[in-house]
Amino acid sequence: MPQDFRFLLLPGFPPSAFVNAVETLRIANRFQPGYYRWRTLSLDGQPVESCSGLTISADDALGAVPADCMVIVVAAYEPMRCYDDKLHAWLRQLATNRIALGAIDTGVFPLARAGVLAGYKVTLHWEALEAFRESYPNILTTLETFEIDRDRMTCAGGAATIDLMLHVISQQHGAQLAVRVSEQLVMGSVRLAQFPQRAHIVGRYGTTNKKLVNVIRRMAEHMEQPLRTDALAQGVSITARQLERLFRLHLETTPNRFYLDLRLDKARQLLRQTEMSITEVSLACGFESPSYLARRYNARFACSPRQDRAFPGQVNEHLGKP
Repeated sequence: MPQDFRFLLLPGFPPSAFVNAVETLRIANRFQPGYYRWRTLSLDGQPVESCSGLTISADDALGAVPADCMVIVVAAYEPMRCYDDKLHAWLRQLATNRIALGAIDTGVFPLARAGVLAGYKVTLHWEALEAFRESYPNILTTLETFEIDRDRMTCAGGAATIDLMLHVISQQHGAQLAVRVSEQLVMGSVRLAQFPQRAHIVGRYGTTNKKLVNVIRRMAEHMEQPLRTDALAQGVSITARQLERLFRLHLETTPNRFYLDLRLDKARQLLRQTEMSITEVSLACGFESPSYLARRYNARFACSPRQDRAFPGQVNEHLGKP
């Protein structure tokens, strides 16, 4: 694992994830001066505005980096908005030069598009996971908070960035130093990669009813071909009418409405985080046609799928296809 890092901040990057990474390394240096070094990069060497409006200065633009460093791409809601030929070529050159590569949050999207993740296992923020799997089905993904696979390092962002850096510190300089750093961050303990990214369905929706939890899980697993209410009810050994009562009692909605909202939420993620066509998004989310998706989408989000796209135009078709 390198001890010299270059953080490529893409426009709209999450400032908390970036600061968490650097702060963890800074505290390690407080106890052991000089252990870690880092610099910030931007596409053109100019300051980069984060998703919160906070602007961070860049030390350098895209260019040569030391052979023993790791380049980490930091992105959030629109990871491909600024992806172009220059970034594509730069990432591929880094891989050719055997530079270690990493990603925070959705920074994994540009790496995948550049074709430098083949054969590697990666993770990313849970909200973008389905969009990534739809776009890059041949890349193995997990829901771990972080993944380190040889010379590739990825994490879900947020507090998971601290977990990743604490793991790096522990592997390089021992668990005792990692614990001291975690105490300074008021973490309490060093969390493993298996720490869940999201609250369990019980906590997320505030229900402990086992039948309801199982139905919601099945809904999430069957987005492309939605199950009928009677089939969902049969799966937990109750009638459709009983299932309707459970949803109204615990969630104040109906099974159909809840299922539709899950599918619309997924459609919005795919539209904002991938370059899938609206027709492809419709099929992936179980809508019979783009027009039907558009009607439901407008009713839920007060805008059309086309208006809600993160990409005003398509990125060059040859990018990411080595």
